[in-house]
Amino acid sequence: MGRITALRLGRNKKRINVFIDGSFSFAIGKEVAAGAGLQIGEGLSMDQIEELKQVDSFQSCFEAALHYLGYRPRSEAEVRQRLFRRGFTDDAVNKVIVELRERKVIDDAAFAQYWKDNRLTFSPRSRQLIKRELRQKGVATETADEIVGDLNDETSAYEAGLKKARVLVTLDYSEFRSRLSGYLRRRGFSYEVISCVLARLWQERQIASI
Repeated sequence: MGRITALRLGRNKKRINVFIDGSFSFAIGKEVAAGAGLQIGEGLSMDQIEELKQVDSFQSCFEAALHYLGYRPRSEAEVRQRLFRRGFTDDAVNKVIVELRERKVIDDAAFAQYWKDNRLTFSPRSRQLIKRELRQKGVATETADEIVGDLNDETSAYEAGLKKARVLVTLDYSEFRSRLSGYLRRRGFSYEVISCVLARLWQERQIASI
């Protein structure tokens, strides 16, 4: 068992460098050190040191996850991938994921609903394309199916086409159809849906010009 001979604040002011028997041994976060009540002169076994490192790893991993989630909601798979890229261990990541689930900070059903609503509001696209995006983000097929089940492609395509049509008002029918068809196709809509929406938007444009 070694004895703590110094506790020094690290350069970033967020971590404590722990010296055992006169030599640097390890560094942990200030909160972890405070929670453990470390004091100069205290003895630490190898098992205790390892436990402190694991607690610190969990805390660092947890804080990294919260920071990542602070920008927008994320799927569980996105959070896992981010934490692994940051170099955290399987054990730390798995424990953090469990903690985030219990706190309802990550919830794939809620994330999928957020993603769908965001797409419909800012960039309407087909039910199949939204489902594909959710699957790419690691959302389970069953969850993705349930979330997109109430979408109507013709309604979504019309909303998307209506926004685009406003900047195509000077084009003749041939160019209007070509530009708008490509736009809607890139958003995953089928030929049948695109044809219906094109006819509706062109008719509305003709009526508005009378």
